[in-house]
Amino acid sequence: MAERYSDIGFVQQILGLNLVPRKNGTPLGNDTSLRDFSEMWYGVFLWAAVSSLIFHLPAALLCLATLRQHKLARFLPIAIILMGVLGPVCGGVLTSAAIAGVYKAAGKTMMSLEALVFGVGQSFCVLVISFLRILATL
Repeated sequence: MAERYSDIGFVQQILGLNLVPRKNGTPLGNDTSLRDFSEMWYGVFLWAAVSSLIFHLPAALLCLATLRQHKLARFLPIAIILMGVLGPVCGGVLTSAAIAGVYKAAGKTMMSLEALVFGVGQSFCVLVISFLRILATL
């Protein structure tokens, strides 16, 4: 499998996460497009999960640094990390499947960069909605 991706550039390997297995075994050179529903779903879901952790990890570290002396609030970073993991596992699975289903029904292939944009976009929308909900409660 390593020889199949030896021609792909470093940036394309990162964006594709090197997760484009081909069932027929033919090397496709620089083609990192996702064709099957499962490939598209997994690519979008994986980027949603990674970007969610990238958003939640600094928040948990900041919370840990500022609330470490508090009696009960020092356990809040655990809840923040759980939200960063459970959000994509519960909601990201469904939205990634919906995106992949639309692409599959349209008969289109998905580029690795599109999977990145959709995955990070999901996490960004969750981030924006979370901030807007807090302001609505004030």
